Amino acid sequence: MIKIPYYETSNFVFSNFSPHTIFYKGVEYPTVEHAYHSEKFDDEKIKEEIKNAKSPLIALELAKKYKLQRKKNWNKIKIKVLLELVKEKVNQHDEVKNALLATGVEEIVEDNPNDSFWGVGRDGKGENQMGKILMRIRKEIKSTN
Repeated sequence: MIKIPYYETSNFVFSNFSPHTIFYKGVEYPTVEHAYHSEKFDDEKIKEEIKNAKSPLIALELAKKYKLQRKKNWNKIKIKVLLELVKEKVNQHDEVKNALLATGVEEIVEDNPNDSFWGVGRDGKGENQMGKILMRIRKEIKSTN
């Protein structure tokens, strides 16, 4: 099992907080985290503020601040959006792609005690949507090579 740590350095390359700039829909974002939270909104001022946040954590806090202005369908599209963003990160950074391929067939788990949707949560029984996204991308890469 490959664990994606919660704010630690081992396997940090897979974290949405890792310092890998991505281009998405013609916009450059400092991290996947910035892009993900920006995509929650239609309001261009909010999107720009989140994109320009000085850190991924600040981008997250800004998204919380504006939660009531989120896209109405956000919960229906959030997995698809993050899948697209992580694919961009993997495709735009060989370091990330190579690290993902190096995981072989291991299960990838987001080890976040505070999140049982994207991670496995405190009890280890969460949905692990982030791990599933990474494993799906890994499978797609292997099937096209």
